[in-house]
Amino acid sequence: MASVINEIHTNELVEILGKGKSRILDIRSVDAYNGWKFFNEKRGGHIISAKSLPAKWIRYIDWIEIVRHKNIIPEDNIVIYGYSKQEAENVANRFLRSGYENISIFNHFVDEWTPDPNLPMQKLEHFRNLVSAEWVKNLITNGNPEEYENDKYVIIHSHYRNRDAYLSGHIPGAIDMDTLALEAPETWNRRSPEELKSALENHGITANTTVVLYGKFMFPNNGDPFPGSAAGQIAAIRNAFLMMYAGVKDVRVLNGGFQSWKDAGFEISNDDVPKTQVADFGAIIPVNPQFAVDTPEAKQMIVSPDAELVCVRSWPEYTGEVSGYNFIEKKGRIPGALFADCGTDAFHMENYRNVDHTTKEFYEIEDNWLKSGITSDKHLAFYCGTGWRGSEAWFNAWLMGWPKVSVYDGGWFEWSSDPGNAFETGFPGSSVS
Repeated sequence: MASVINEIHTNELVEILGKGKSRILDIRSVDAYNGWKFFNEKRGGHIISAKSLPAKWIRYIDWIEIVRHKNIIPEDNIVIYGYSKQEAENVANRFLRSGYENISIFNHFVDEWTPDPNLPMQKLEHFRNLVSAEWVKNLITNGNPEEYENDKYVIIHSHYRNRDAYLSGHIPGAIDMDTLALEAPETWNRRSPEELKSALENHGITANTTVVLYGKFMFPNNGDPFPGSAAGQIAAIRNAFLMMYAGVKDVRVLNGGFQSWKDAGFEISNDDVPKTQVADFGAIIPVNPQFAVDTPEAKQMIVSPDAELVCVRSWPEYTGEVSGYNFIEKKGRIPGALFADCGTDAFHMENYRNVDHTTKEFYEIEDNWLKSGITSDKHLAFYCGTGWRGSEAWFNAWLMGWPKVSVYDGGWFEWSSDPGNAFETGFPGSSVS
């Protein structure tokens, strides 16, 4: 006999919250899950303990692998909710075809759950800084998207040594910014306050400008002399970190980067948009010096019971099998650093990104960190090889509202360049040099 999709009501859902094998799945976009309101709901966010599994993902050939990666198994009692009953039924039927039998649909999220403050919901603390393609489109077209109170904005297509990534297609009206404008190739650390001020002014940015950043993923090749030139999606968050450090008050990142804009079917431009210089940044840089940590402070953090260095690199880098970069010779890690696995290599962040390049459900990132002993009660300084992946991990922690988070800007490149600095290879604790 074929399985039947059951429809449950609000009181029934309340009864099963957090119990046994019940799994509540939010099939709206990751942006709605994070806190954005797309359907005039009274409260933004998601039902407490719900997992994010956007309906658009059922089109992907590896959908079932995504489901299993989220530890959603056939024995679970699954409850699906979203904005549309039809969409919920589509996802439910996809589960049925994959051998899942205990499927229910909840169709009263907007009209019953969100208006009742007694029914628990959660959202990403700083969701407003991680925006959707629809939000950016509204900003360009109407100038009045939700959670925006400004009349000055700049949209930036971020890249590293790769203007072709910009010229081959970008969001209309966006200008391009090379990461080299804000970080120095000699050290890959942030530039001096004077240099940052000049670069931001040259790109039309003041402390009061709303800046929307995004990048384009282009399949980095480790054999390329500059493989980072294809990792525009990480470059955008590197630029975001440096702008927030400098003191730009309203920095937004397009969730999913250029891929989200394409997926939405919005217009793509090939124009080379000129930059409009501004006279003065309007603040003394850095406004937020606490966001960056340099080597002397990193050394203090290693021995402090109230701080941790967090290594956002791949396992082969962490264990010293590879350095991760064609310009870094020494292999290994900083002794005592906690491991916050980025993914496969220096130019990917699979453990922080969904298959469509959007940022992973923040509970999944937090759970992975907690397994490594990375907790929000300590001062955390995230590092990688040169600062890009460390900046992305930092941005995720900042989005979650973790109070004491920084980027160790020098990272492995600076640390390993000093022969006096100790380093480890192999499994943690196995060898120290």
